[in-house]
Amino acid sequence: MGIGAVKYADLSKNRTSDYIFNWDTMLSFEGATAPYLQYAYTRVKSIFRKAGIDSAAHQAPVVIAEPQEKALAIKLMQFEEVLDQMVGDATPHVLCGYLYELASLYMSFYEACPVLKEGVSEEDKNSRLVLCSLVAKTLRQGLDLLGIEVMEQM
Repeated sequence: MGIGAVKYADLSKNRTSDYIFNWDTMLSFEGATAPYLQYAYTRVKSIFRKAGIDSAAHQAPVVIAEPQEKALAIKLMQFEEVLDQMVGDATPHVLCGYLYELASLYMSFYEACPVLKEGVSEEDKNSRLVLCSLVAKTLRQGLDLLGIEVMEQM
């Protein structure tokens, strides 16, 4: 986690900006840090462990009904565009910012849209599990591109 925190702190800054090295900021579980993103990933994976479902194999139609679902889906669809921009402009901080925004939107989605709670329809549950799976996949891939490992549990 510490190595990922340093990598993310370095890569999240625009190369033309001033840089301040601060362990407390880098290792925080709040804000734009690697531990926050790694925690978001493990939180998604915990949903699938609780449900007893393989996130990679889960498929269902996605139904967007809540504003948080819509915001999350739109952010997920921007991943390829962000990668193109990052590669074209050599700006890894763009990917760092995107991953932080994705994780933040996921946390809002998680609070507003129950996935495994009793009373959630099977259609909503399966749709939300697909969104969760896509978030995990995107976070994993984005962090991997930055050279940051993810953990299944924290």
